[in-house]
Amino acid sequence: QVQLVESGGGLVQAGGSLRLSCAQSGRTFSSDAMGWLRQAPGEERRFVAAISWSDGMTTYADSGKGRFTISRDNAKNTVNLQMNSLKPEDTPVYYCAAGPSRRIFNYWGQGTQVAVSS
Repeated sequence: QVQLVESGGGLVQAGGSLRLSCAQSGRTFSSDAMGWLRQAPGEERRFVAAISWSDGMTTYADSGKGRFTISRDNAKNTVNLQMNSLKPEDTPVYYCAAGPSRRIFNYWGQGTQVAVSS
């Protein structure tokens, strides 16, 4: 059973930075990729970024390109999302996810709130 535990959310001013982390336990062949998605109230969950454990390949949504960086620590089974130049629209709840590819996710964390004040 794959379990994901997020940390690192919080309140930051616009232009600031936050680093989200997700620790995975129980990794299997069906969870080769990990990613982050975000969801604002009343909206659908949207893809942010993902990375593959096997080769480190990354994928980003246009909203985060140039500002967000996803990375992995294989030894710690942890994936990080460094978010710079944050904007108020980056505010939603961020969910860590794992799945067989960088666009298909079967496992989810509990979510961590990010709040960016203008």
